Amino acid sequence: MTKKLYYDSAYMTQWETRIIDAWQQDDSCYVQLEETAFYPHGGGQPCDIGTIQGIPVLDVTADGDQIVHKVQSLPESSEVSCRIDWDVRFDHMQQHSAQHLLSAVCLELYKCPTLSFHLGVDYCTIDVESAELSRDQINAVEQEANRHIYLNHPILSYWVTEEEAAGIKLVKQPTVKENIRIVEMKDVEYNACGGTHVSSTGEIGIIKLLKTEKQKGNTRIYFTAGYRALKEFNLYGQIISTLSSRFKAGKEELVERLMNLEKEQKQLQTELAALRAQNDEYLAHQMISDATEVLISHTFEDKTLKDLQGLANKLTSITSKPVLLATAAENKVVLSQNKEAAPSCGKFFKEHLAEFKGKGGGSDVMAQAGFDSWEDAAAFFEFTSQYLIDQKEL
Repeated sequence: MTKKLYYDSAYMTQWETRIIDAWQQDDSCYVQLEETAFYPHGGGQPCDIGTIQGIPVLDVTADGDQIVHKVQSLPESSEVSCRIDWDVRFDHMQQHSAQHLLSAVCLELYKCPTLSFHLGVDYCTIDVESAELSRDQINAVEQEANRHIYLNHPILSYWVTEEEAAGIKLVKQPTVKENIRIVEMKDVEYNACGGTHVSSTGEIGIIKLLKTEKQKGNTRIYFTAGYRALKEFNLYGQIISTLSSRFKAGKEELVERLMNLEKEQKQLQTELAALRAQNDEYLAHQMISDATEVLISHTFEDKTLKDLQGLANKLTSITSKPVLLATAAENKVVLSQNKEAAPSCGKFFKEHLAEFKGKGGGSDVMAQAGFDSWEDAAAFFEFTSQYLIDQKEL
């Protein structure tokens, strides 16, 4: 059985030990150590990383009483020096202890037990048993959790028997019957937990709740703590500073300034849509007057696919001729026609697009396609134009 040093102290980062087993499997290398401080995946907490004899540790898992370390390569010596990546370990300690505190406050204030915990790379989440928590309630949870941080409660861990555990007011009864590890946050909660934790709530630093969302009838709370929360705050500060400089406004004025800008943008979009409609109307009549007896066709340099579709709809509403349009800006081609006309636009595209390396499709009255290059799009445009002319002459 591997001796688990992380239970003796979460602050151990270096030690000497011996490899008791090593093997390769599926192009990966694994070792088991006589003693290890590398914490494996479990309880919502990711594993530690670091080095064994200078070789990077890629993953750590528990296999019964043994801890298995996936390493980049096998060490040459059986006597090895191990090192934990302290920044990662301490981050996990801060986030996990923050979760215990946050869960305890949710239970105390609103009788919402925690159902699950996830410690991610960028943020953490807890799912609490509550259909809804208001903004005021979330603010109260954050305020109370941070108050307990400032009180700097000691966080202790120790082992108890099943009988002793029964006499402790645990958040949740453990599933194991022996070797039960208790993490006690003094004057806050008792929790059966095998994870790594800071030694006092003060070391959590700060807890910042980010957002909430519904999750299977319950509430998921997103949060960060410690250095992560500081990093998040610094990012917010940079964003606000950039926006304040860009809009020449104080941070208190930014929301109103952005809302006014959004209102102006919507007004401009409305005006632009009206101008486009007028332009399409004029362009449609001009194209009809310039068209051949068989087909209305045109290529554009700067229109989008949406522009082509809108113009095609306008044309087919006032003429019975088929409409063939293309744009070099997006290498797109559109074919449109009246409902009474033939052949089907979508069917024609399906039959011929592959010859020109195009992809697309559509209905009987309109089809669109995209191409990797303008050369392919233009070739398909010319082919379709000639086909429609030939069909009309038959």
